[in-house]
Amino acid sequence: MTAEAADTAPLSPRQYEFILDAAETYREGLVVRCCGEVGLRPAELAALTVGDIEQVRIDPPRYVVRVPAVGDQEGTGHTAYLPTRVEQEARRYARSNGLGADDRIFDVTARRLQMLVAEVATRASERFDQPALADVSSSDLRRYFAHRALVDRDINPRAVKAAGGWRSFEALESYFPTPTDSELVEAFDAVERPSSPRPGASNARSGRPMSDDSVVRLLLAASDRYALVRLDEEGYVERWNRSAAALFGYRAGEIVGTHVSAFYTDQAVEDGVPERTLATALEESGIEQEGWRVHRDGSRVRATEVVSPLRDDRGRHDGYAVFVRDISTHHDELEAVRSERAALERQAAVARRYRAVTRGLLDASDHEAVEAAACRALADGQPYEFSWIDRTTATADSDGWRTTSGVDAGMIDRLVPAEWGRGTGDGDSAVVDSEATTESGGSDTDTPIATTVVDRSVEEFAGTELAGVPLTYGDTTYGTLGVGTTREDAFTESERRWLATIGRQTGYAITAVRRRNLLLSDRVVEVDIRCQDASSFFVEASRRCGCRFELDSLVPISESTQLYYLRLADAPPADVFDLAAADPGIEDCRLLETEPDGWRIEVVVEGSSPTRTLTEYGVTVREAVTDDGTTTITAECAAEADLRTILEGLQSVFPESSLIGKREAERAVQTAREFREGLEDRLTDKQVAALRAAYFGGYYDWPRESTAEEVADAMGISSPTLHNHLRKGQHELLQTFFDDPSETERHE
Repeated sequence: MTAEAADTAPLSPRQYEFILDAAETYREGLVVRCCGEVGLRPAELAALTVGDIEQVRIDPPRYVVRVPAVGDQEGTGHTAYLPTRVEQEARRYARSNGLGADDRIFDVTARRLQMLVAEVATRASERFDQPALADVSSSDLRRYFAHRALVDRDINPRAVKAAGGWRSFEALESYFPTPTDSELVEAFDAVERPSSPRPGASNARSGRPMSDDSVVRLLLAASDRYALVRLDEEGYVERWNRSAAALFGYRAGEIVGTHVSAFYTDQAVEDGVPERTLATALEESGIEQEGWRVHRDGSRVRATEVVSPLRDDRGRHDGYAVFVRDISTHHDELEAVRSERAALERQAAVARRYRAVTRGLLDASDHEAVEAAACRALADGQPYEFSWIDRTTATADSDGWRTTSGVDAGMIDRLVPAEWGRGTGDGDSAVVDSEATTESGGSDTDTPIATTVVDRSVEEFAGTELAGVPLTYGDTTYGTLGVGTTREDAFTESERRWLATIGRQTGYAITAVRRRNLLLSDRVVEVDIRCQDASSFFVEASRRCGCRFELDSLVPISESTQLYYLRLADAPPADVFDLAAADPGIEDCRLLETEPDGWRIEVVVEGSSPTRTLTEYGVTVREAVTDDGTTTITAECAAEADLRTILEGLQSVFPESSLIGKREAERAVQTAREFREGLEDRLTDKQVAALRAAYFGGYYDWPRESTAEEVADAMGISSPTLHNHLRKGQHELLQTFFDDPSETERHE
């Protein structure tokens, strides 16, 4: 072992358990145990066979492993003790992998085993937030084995040396801690101090008898976490020793004659705990309990306490013996584990609600069903007591715009503060806004989360914490989703991320059902909408340039980006492109074609536009013409769609918008047969032949089964002729697919 390794603190049992828990395969766990509980080196593990494991005792069964000599080791290796549970895991691993007695247990190199331990340690560091574990190696596990055996379990160093294969006792020296002054004095004082032994009791090494008093003194001197105090019959301190002074901080002159209540908290004294403890100990011949005790400096100590009544030679009450043990470290560790477990349970509860919302949204058939499913899933069990959704477009009747679960709809007005845009403002006005972030710490669609605490004026909900998140899809906000809980540590950063995701997911679901209902509806509502809002690029550009835009097609590229294909008239493209360059919402634009009466252009819009907002509400835009600062849009929506919600949603982004007409119409349904017949009428025989030959010849497969030259040769035509037929045929096919009947007739 190097000097550097000797100066490094060994792994604690808890850290070792973290590493074991991070093992994801049976082999990883077995390798870690062989290093940390058997003390084997990676080179020894790589050479180990199933036959090296031997049973040396029958009842109870005990095992050893004959470790072969490796590297520069001399002789025939050494014998290591194999814990029963490690032997069982090794046997199970061998059986599951079909290994025989002569087969190596780990059929990899020693270097690979070292890397395996490092990978598990790194995983434990990340999973349990323990940075120090990232540097743990197989040598550290072997050091953990030695420290546990020599220090924690006080195993004979000769046995540890043999089991671990160390060549000398000097190699084990670094594992022993340097004794303190008190330990040195007590170790030699225990030998020199005269004692009054009881018959039959003796010191195993010296042969001299050892008294019970000596044993007690040795036990108390071994740690500053134990104390033995004597009280008189009324509970006042009568005797005070060094162990008590170390635990409580008082010198004998400061505490003798003081009542035992000085060690209890003020609340315990007020509740009469000290007197009740002494009375119970006297009545029941002793009492054992756990609680907080107070140090001289005012700090609290968690302790177990055994109080036993004392009797004189005549059996009369003669005071109390109080044995106190400081368990603060164990208590803190236990509380930390409990806190960690509670936090994990809360995260799991939030995750269960998230999955329940997902399942509910998949079954929803319309906007109202989506809202009801989301509220019901969130309020059905922990971690939320109730939930609600307020739509962006409110009506006078609250039942028309609010969905709730676990709480009355009318109560929301009293709970939600005025800063949220609804309610009467009875809630606490301390609303906190934060930005939802991804796991990596970056911004995730900038979804705001608002939180507040309900004011005491609402008695049945006083102290309840609320959180609200918008239901969004792109630039469209359908409303606000709110939840309420009485948990003390509600709405942590991770929980806010969950809620932000649920808000976006619900917004997506609302958009999806709107679009699906439009596709499946036999009847549609055609609407004409006028927009004169200057925040629309096309409205402002037509006003400033005196030009006209006519929408050919709208292609969504992402949630926030769309391609516009437009016909431009009455102004040169250069003027429009200059305006576009100064507009942050226009990412790019280019000229596609010059026509006799104008130009065809492509514009990449990043951000809001009236047509995009309408499509997010499940509306299909059929036509859009912008002229002289006014955009007129003709669109379709399902007959059962809430037209008011759609219009007010558009006005929330583009206020100068209005509905100028609507009408119901039957949806024109074209069968697959009609589609094919219409397409065949538009294709020439040569185009059909070229398309069929290319398709069935594998020209469109990937990788291609035939090249264009091979298809052309098979048809007896040149390659350029084939390409000409294919391009024209593909153009007709795509035009038939993308254009509606009226558009097709216009092109013809």
